[in-house]
Amino acid sequence: MSFCVIPLLLCLSVAVAVTESAIGVNWGTVSFHRLKPSTVVDLLKDNKIRKVKLFDADPDALTALMGSGIEVMVGIPNEMLSPLSSSTAASDLWVRQNVSTYLLKPGADIRYIAVGNEPFLTSYSGQFQSYVVPALQNLQQSLAKANLAGYVKLVVPCNADAYESSLPSQGAFRPELTQIMTQLVEFLNSNGSPFVVNIYPFLSLYGSSDFPQEYAFFEGTSHSVTDGPNVYNNAFDGNFDTLVAALNKIGYGQMPIVIGEVGWPTDGAISANLNAARTFNQGLINHVLSNKGTPLRPGAPPLDIYLFSLLDEGAKSVLPGNFERHWGIFSFDGQAKYPLNLGLGNRLLKNAKNVEYLPSRWCVANPTRDLSDVANHMKVACGVADCTTLNYGGSCNGIGVKGNISYAFNSYYQVQMQKEKSCDFDGLGMVTFLDPSVGECRFLVGVTSSSGLGSYKKWLISGQLILWFFIM
Repeated sequence: MSFCVIPLLLCLSVAVAVTESAIGVNWGTVSFHRLKPSTVVDLLKDNKIRKVKLFDADPDALTALMGSGIEVMVGIPNEMLSPLSSSTAASDLWVRQNVSTYLLKPGADIRYIAVGNEPFLTSYSGQFQSYVVPALQNLQQSLAKANLAGYVKLVVPCNADAYESSLPSQGAFRPELTQIMTQLVEFLNSNGSPFVVNIYPFLSLYGSSDFPQEYAFFEGTSHSVTDGPNVYNNAFDGNFDTLVAALNKIGYGQMPIVIGEVGWPTDGAISANLNAARTFNQGLINHVLSNKGTPLRPGAPPLDIYLFSLLDEGAKSVLPGNFERHWGIFSFDGQAKYPLNLGLGNRLLKNAKNVEYLPSRWCVANPTRDLSDVANHMKVACGVADCTTLNYGGSCNGIGVKGNISYAFNSYYQVQMQKEKSCDFDGLGMVTFLDPSVGECRFLVGVTSSSGLGSYKKWLISGQLILWFFIM
């Protein structure tokens, strides 16, 4: 006889059919200024957001989510796929530490485990490809041992570059992925899991000067795509149906699909701004909640989407572009960037409450000093802190040379938790109590919680533990 380790209500809820599309969010933590996890969970609850996706098994986030009633997708970083694919002992340990522990009443309602994050991305050159299916198989066995296989589902978030076509109806997985995608989809289907895909019309627009801007949004376009009897008026539907066609080609055209990431950044590029982000996200939400479906899936079953993202992450890599740190519908401190109706009961977003800020003071360029030798100080400041809004297309791009220096100095000062010496810069900086923000260019004040690098350190510890366990 098997026993359920989660509350009876949660066990029974598996049988309840979902009748409405759901709007969730991605909660990333790669930030210099992390809100307390309890503050973030309160933010989710105040905005009636019932689904959240994490990129790792952050113990602080999972602990804060316990008893919240919020459904959780917990992530496994790509770098952990190799040990998990090689050893059931490693997968047993991971499930025990990162799932079973948090399901005990009043637990975190973990519904999905995201095995890797876009592991088939072209830029990875197949680095993680061979680990995915074996890791899934080992983790499935581990969930079964923990009596969780019927409740917690394994998924693999895929980037839209896993499939390709000139028209949606001709969609197919990349030739080198056809075999592994067939194995993956067979696994997902046999275990009742959806296909999770990340769709980013913004990246299509950003990456191609020929991409029609109107087609990225949901407000109609003069650049519709005609595909036989079907007409596509937005990139989201075209991308979605390309995946549907690709799934159909391998025999799984009715596979449930979940959108793991979708959104629009607010800064760091010409087309990344508050108005564009609001227009895209509101259009997307209205489109999804209408349940009209797409040309290849008209009147389709409800679609779950996870907006990317909940909060800005100022410590993310900018290799994809400076916009990478500005995807949040809320700024790093939980303040809504623009009006947005999530269709979840609140008309507009509600700001985070009880945010604990550092004192209201800023570091700026000293107006009495010669700033001609400031270049190295700027380089140091922006090498540590986030200065992406100063670049072309950014919200602070037009504040002038002294403004740029002050912004860089202040960004560094706040990352250093306003330590006195961090505003020295050989006498070129000075502390002010007057907010130097200009128009849409906001000079931030940090929050008092610890650095977002803590999440990364915890992941390293977890990864080392699994590797140690495997070696032993």
